[in-house]
Amino acid sequence: MTSHRVRRRGIDLWLAIYGTALAALTAWAVDQDAFDRVDRLLFDLLNSLPERLHRPLWVAQLIGVLGVPIAVAAVAAATRRFRLALGSVLLVPAKLVVEREILKQLVYQQRPGARIPGAILRDVPTAGSAFPSGHAMILFGMVTLLSPYLSGRALGGLFGFAAVATAARVYLGAHSPADVIGGAAAGLAIGAVLNLLVGVSRSPREQSPRERIR
Repeated sequence: MTSHRVRRRGIDLWLAIYGTALAALTAWAVDQDAFDRVDRLLFDLLNSLPERLHRPLWVAQLIGVLGVPIAVAAVAAATRRFRLALGSVLLVPAKLVVEREILKQLVYQQRPGARIPGAILRDVPTAGSAFPSGHAMILFGMVTLLSPYLSGRALGGLFGFAAVATAARVYLGAHSPADVIGGAAAGLAIGAVLNLLVGVSRSPREQSPRERIR
């Protein structure tokens, strides 16, 4: 795994900056109740969608659990994408540190079931800290880690699925929109930082003919 086959993308630097800024702004807004009315309005809109969506959206949101990056790492290692595998493994502890040791220490927001009257809860807890959404952090962290290895169409599809799975957390009543926006922003930043740290493996079409022979 030689250095000439590795790159670090400028877009990852910008994603890290913008993701961090958006997560910080959302954390401030939640702490100051800056857009609480809008947050509740959007929550009610998503949370009151038809009941027939319960099962498919409950299944979709499982992609945000902690075991998924490990599964992706195993597939990446099997296909010799070792840098992607390393980034995926590191996503788990990075997510836990940013979520529990930084954001949850700065901001405390109760779950919708404890603070929003009439919230519909679908197999989710009522009590506990809701900001940021850990599922959103995993989902958008994985999208960022996978982005260098996907075509534009595949990346768009993955991003769309991550958005739906994240919105599912609001529909189920586990989080408000502010929780998932903050989590998604933090996930983008974490994924981008990991891409910068471990590097991105260059695809064969990005290598010169001499590099391909090697």
